[in-house]
Amino acid sequence: MSVRPPVSAVASAYSTLASRFAVTHLWLPLLIVLPLFAVFMEGGVDQWLADHLFRLEGGQWALQDAWFTRSLVHRGGKWFSTAAALVVILLSFHHWRRGRDRTLRWALLYVVIALALGTGGVSLLKSLVPMDCPWDLLRYGGHQPYIGLFSHRPADMPMTACFPAGHASAGYAWLSLYFFALLWRPAWRWTGLALGLGSGLLFGISQQLRGAHFLSHDLATALLCWLLSLGLYVLVRHHLDRTNRLEANA
Repeated sequence: MSVRPPVSAVASAYSTLASRFAVTHLWLPLLIVLPLFAVFMEGGVDQWLADHLFRLEGGQWALQDAWFTRSLVHRGGKWFSTAAALVVILLSFHHWRRGRDRTLRWALLYVVIALALGTGGVSLLKSLVPMDCPWDLLRYGGHQPYIGLFSHRPADMPMTACFPAGHASAGYAWLSLYFFALLWRPAWRWTGLALGLGSGLLFGISQQLRGAHFLSHDLATALLCWLLSLGLYVLVRHHLDRTNRLEANA
């Protein structure tokens, strides 16, 4: 016999999903990004944009091995993001050992976990979804036909891992700074959002110029990083609010 959840739990879940916060942070991003993703990937916008970039680079991916895109943004950006993550880990460790601000402790730990979830989640999805990079395609001088995300892929085609955009996740994972600010210093949230979006766009556009990804790949990465950061924020916020209520009632 099935057991129905308590009415209060159902009402609480409905209230949360229908709240203004959920509308602006969950439903609105989904309503914006998912249709754009479908239009870009299935409507030909990905190829249209890549065609223009390919022609502007002289009918080849001239920036694939350029110093700015490969060495500075791709390699340097990866190391910079890794170094920044290590700084956050050290700060989190310090504040959990000696810090007195409980909210800051949890906010720093939140960023550490959110960064791991964002980059790790994208890497996992890449390993599960076989999809070619633009530079692999016949259309752009490669050797493979274009197979859409929802199209049947012949069994004899080599397995590739170009979806979603892995390098961009090292930037978009920092969207977690928006929620870090909501936890600790709400006035800083737009700065955190700008840093996450800016680094993700820089890494993503650089890879598109190299022929490594289509625009829809970056949209998928940005949305996944945002949703993972949002879900983790809700859990941490709930824990902090519950702890504060218990202390207030003690």
